[in-house]
Amino acid sequence: MDALKPEWTIRELGMQHYQPVWDAMERFTAERGEDGADELWLLEHFPVYTLGQAGKPEHILNPKAIEVIRCNRGGQVTYHGPGQIVAYPLVNIRRLGIGARELVHRIEQAIIDTLAHWQINAERRLGAPGVYVGDAKIAALGLRVRHGCSFHGLSFNINMDLSPYYGINPCGFSGLQVIQMVELAENVSLSDVAQVLVQQLSSQLGLRANWNAELPSALNFAPVSV
Repeated sequence: MDALKPEWTIRELGMQHYQPVWDAMERFTAERGEDGADELWLLEHFPVYTLGQAGKPEHILNPKAIEVIRCNRGGQVTYHGPGQIVAYPLVNIRRLGIGARELVHRIEQAIIDTLAHWQINAERRLGAPGVYVGDAKIAALGLRVRHGCSFHGLSFNINMDLSPYYGINPCGFSGLQVIQMVELAENVSLSDVAQVLVQQLSSQLGLRANWNAELPSALNFAPVSV
């Protein structure tokens, strides 16, 4: 029964620059105790390329076009921009009894099940984290775990300008195609997809969603209006 499941807090942050949110995730993870509540942050980012720990600068083909930030998540290079759902699960995976690899697997399955809600068939690929529709990538993952707690997360292409992807080798793969939901289904909105994604992530992690409009104390900024 859902009422017996542990709770996690779902927060919508709106449109945000990357660096302040990364800083906030670091603060949240550093300050949370062993019994601290899990959270999921949903947002969009202003255009930015992020280069993960394994990222090689040569995979950014046009570095002057868009801001580049090297960060401490796993993975290679990806793009964030308006029209893409970014979700950061801030979860004590040690308390859930799972490891980082299992967390990746469950996040991927949540995205696959979300796409299935719109009758879109998607799959994961061995050795290439993320979710794919045919030969094209629709969602990317990049996580970090510290003291048993995860931060960073996933990006899910919904209704966006995909042209910045041509300025990189997405996830370090030359020629990798990308795709978005509006090319595959009708009546797609970020808010509708976010609702289903939260349901699926909550199901995969065995958590009960509690939507909260307040910003957490780790955040020292307000949503940016555009």
